[in-house]
Amino acid sequence: MAARVKIADIVLPPGYKPSESEPFMNDMHKAYFRKRLLDWKDEILRQTRETLAILHEDSTQHADLADRATSETDRATELRTRDRQRKLIAKIDAALGRIEDGSYGYCEDTGEPIGLKRLDARPIATLSVEAQERHERREKVYREE
Repeated sequence: MAARVKIADIVLPPGYKPSESEPFMNDMHKAYFRKRLLDWKDEILRQTRETLAILHEDSTQHADLADRATSETDRATELRTRDRQRKLIAKIDAALGRIEDGSYGYCEDTGEPIGLKRLDARPIATLSVEAQERHERREKVYREE
């Protein structure tokens, strides 16, 4: 019996992109999306560190009321952005978990493959385009009621 390859140990060829001609969600696909997700997460964390440094530097008291108001507005915007980034990191971590458990790339509603183009555009996608559209139509109906 052959030893199972760890996705984390796979080295992708330079410029590799998953192809529809390959078996869906083979180990190379998983390694590609794992790398994309980890790189995305690292970039978000880097931006968060920079934001925290800027917020810390800008935390000095402003004598002018207008300057203080502008600073508070900027701070609130940055904090909302950080909250969105925190939620995005949770989705990235969930996608990484799905790569590990073998469910990554398959629609949560139908179990069908999500599709490489959609995953390349949105690596945290959990629904196929069709399932996402159905979900959005149902949401719209509930909002209109």
